[in-house]
Amino acid sequence: MVANRGEIAVRIIRACHELGIKTILAASEADRESMAALMADRVVCIGPPKATESYLKVGTIIMAAVGTGAEAIHPGYGFLSEKPELPEACSRYGIIFIGPKAEQIRQMGDKISARQMAKKLGIPVIPGSELVQNVDEIFPLTEKIGYPLLLKAAAGGGGKGMKIAKRPEDLKILFPEAQAEARAAFGDGRLYLEKFIPNARHVEIQIIGDRYGNIVHLGERDCSIQRRYQKMLEEAPSPVVSPEVRNRMSEAAIKIGQAIQYENAGTVEFILDQDSGQFYFLEMNTRIQVEHPVTEMTTGMDLVKEQIRVAAGLPLSLSQSEVRISGHAIECRINAESPREGFRPFPGRITDWRMPNELGIRVDTHCYPGYLVPPYYDSLLAKVISFGQDRQEAIERTQSALEKFLVSGLETTIPFHRFIVKNNDFRKGKIHTRWLEETLLEEYEQHERN
Repeated sequence: MVANRGEIAVRIIRACHELGIKTILAASEADRESMAALMADRVVCIGPPKATESYLKVGTIIMAAVGTGAEAIHPGYGFLSEKPELPEACSRYGIIFIGPKAEQIRQMGDKISARQMAKKLGIPVIPGSELVQNVDEIFPLTEKIGYPLLLKAAAGGGGKGMKIAKRPEDLKILFPEAQAEARAAFGDGRLYLEKFIPNARHVEIQIIGDRYGNIVHLGERDCSIQRRYQKMLEEAPSPVVSPEVRNRMSEAAIKIGQAIQYENAGTVEFILDQDSGQFYFLEMNTRIQVEHPVTEMTTGMDLVKEQIRVAAGLPLSLSQSEVRISGHAIECRINAESPREGFRPFPGRITDWRMPNELGIRVDTHCYPGYLVPPYYDSLLAKVISFGQDRQEAIERTQSALEKFLVSGLETTIPFHRFIVKNNDFRKGKIHTRWLEETLLEEYEQHERN
């Protein structure tokens, strides 16, 4: 059973069919005529369009799996993919969960416990604090941490409950805002502090492990082009990570995986301070990532198939010495949003959909001409992934593919991505995690006015 929607549901169904595995799609009422629904061997409706009444209901999904005789559930990303309640329920009903164990999800999902574990393993963590209950607790800590600092949600991710305080007077306003945002997003308002690193890169290491204690890493991805802490473009390998830092970062990721006896696919994320060259553990995502295709392009490995094999009890298909990383890959996330209107979501019916069909280009999508993009979910329409022998070739292929990608009926972020890949700072690798918001957005707005 595929307990998800959109492009990741299509991706999982294709992998299953290539392995000779039949699929059941758990779909909301809004997704009964989606591409995933057309591809699946069977579709079961799990409720109304609202995610809290369908994709986020553990009991409903388990009962659908039991009722249809599903042997395994793949959660994709988002929704219930990092909720330990789903694998726990799967275990009770004798269903295989295609992902890590519930205790591994729980341990790494709490950012405070994950930081503590990394410190015990001797892995650098960003200077910060334990939990802070109120603003008054923060002021004594700021002498050691310094400004600017980040307020972060202990149970969080995706930028929810995250605020940058540049001076003491900011804290009284931002602390209750961050707390309320974290409580609304995760049902948990706990916060902690981290030093904010201005000239940072966001670099992550893909790992995968099996139940026999084998864990390998598949190199790094650079995810520094972000808006409101949401990734927009990713690439592999990172254009700024040296071989020495790459080795130490990969070793740290493996060490974390081994410490929790990690099974299945996961990503260990780091912040790289470009001024000092020091990297710090950030968090671990215990699921397949949106940006996994760039790793597949540079390693030749099908991560979703490997997830399924590992969950079925098979050992990893290759050892660390057999992992081969070559070339360069770039992924652009194409969303139904209007860059000209502050990235306002733009649901609606696609009247024309023409994808690029060129050498070195892969498009992961669930869209087609006539498809009605619903307003209830994430606005991701497609991922354009390019591969080249080097970064320059990957950039040129990305630019060409974006020029040939035509969508009518609604607005998308394609024009904005075209602007990114033409930018000299991006081409030279001279960016940081705030570059898009602090520099590029203003340049794009000026370009649009002209």
